[in-house]
Amino acid sequence: MKVSLFYLPSVGTKAEVEAGRVGLRADVYQRMLRDLSEQAVLGDALGYDSISFTEHHFHVEGFELSNNPVMLDLFVGLQTKRIRVGQLGIVLPSQNPLRVAEDIAMLDHMTGGRANAGFARGYQRRWVDIMAQQTHGIHGALPHQHDAIDEANRLAFEECFQIVKRAWTEEFLEVDGRFWRVPAGDTPWTLAATAKWGGGVRDGVVKAVSVVPKPLQKPHPPLFQPFASSERSIRWCAEQGVTAILPPLHPKRELALFELYAEVSGKPLGEGVGVLRDVIVADSDDEAQALWKQSSTFVGSEWFEPFGFFQGMSDPDDGSMPDVLGDGLAFVGAPDTVTRQVETLKRRLPAQWVFAWNYISLIPNAIQLKSIEQFWTKVLARVT
Repeated sequence: MKVSLFYLPSVGTKAEVEAGRVGLRADVYQRMLRDLSEQAVLGDALGYDSISFTEHHFHVEGFELSNNPVMLDLFVGLQTKRIRVGQLGIVLPSQNPLRVAEDIAMLDHMTGGRANAGFARGYQRRWVDIMAQQTHGIHGALPHQHDAIDEANRLAFEECFQIVKRAWTEEFLEVDGRFWRVPAGDTPWTLAATAKWGGGVRDGVVKAVSVVPKPLQKPHPPLFQPFASSERSIRWCAEQGVTAILPPLHPKRELALFELYAEVSGKPLGEGVGVLRDVIVADSDDEAQALWKQSSTFVGSEWFEPFGFFQGMSDPDDGSMPDVLGDGLAFVGAPDTVTRQVETLKRRLPAQWVFAWNYISLIPNAIQLKSIEQFWTKVLARVT
């Protein structure tokens, strides 16, 4: 089982968030970066496999100030030696896929082949409607037309994903898609240097382009999709060779999605699938749960629950809720308690990956550093 550190990241303590508009404060963003640097260096030294960041925009509330996960990856990658850096993930419908391919390839080179690549569809309408307006506009869907936008979003995501992969693996690229065309039209190009040393031009017109550099890793960095929780998403991940990362779900739902991935991919149960878990390890269960309340519970009730994040926690048969800690849906407690929680998960599911959600800023840095260290030395050392 591989373990990655996962960050939104948030800025500001609970009190600072509740004071309002903390995202405008440069001092708390600087403090978050300092804390992140220390935590990443520690994770690198301990042996964590990777570190991952999400993508969101306009969050003046202080949650998820991670508008460019590739830049955060590079920030971390240049301070570390072996830990891999990735995204969970870049929201493809809001991006130019050729630029995404370039950026991750550059990251891969600058970190010596340590880049992971994670892609998401995007679900927060405030920013996706703005940042992906060209995609939605081309499709003809308007902001109030939720179902149409959702379908456009999925179609754009899948097209962009294929373009990124092709950009990494094909010497010259030509695309005639629903959302993107490469080249966009009959662009004249008569440069002698291209005729002698380049390519992609025929009869003085650009017909294809070469996206460079190509990634250092061949054929490309490992691929991930975060928060995959629908049968359609899991099936797509299995077909495309993408590692699906499930949010906490009711054990019955988790097992069904693990089994579906195995069925579609033809791989052993658990291969190609991981889970996201809160991880807070403290000296006592009471201390850990108090920290959990001021971080995960706070963010969950104020930010994620309104987006429907907890709908998958109910039993699909009778609607009952699971024992979150007892069923290993969160790793919160003293080392012995968290060890039992991890072992419970391993007995239920052969998860290949665990992405350990760290509530930077909402948990004091010294305590978060101790949690990261204890999870590695006092928990994972006993169960992996």
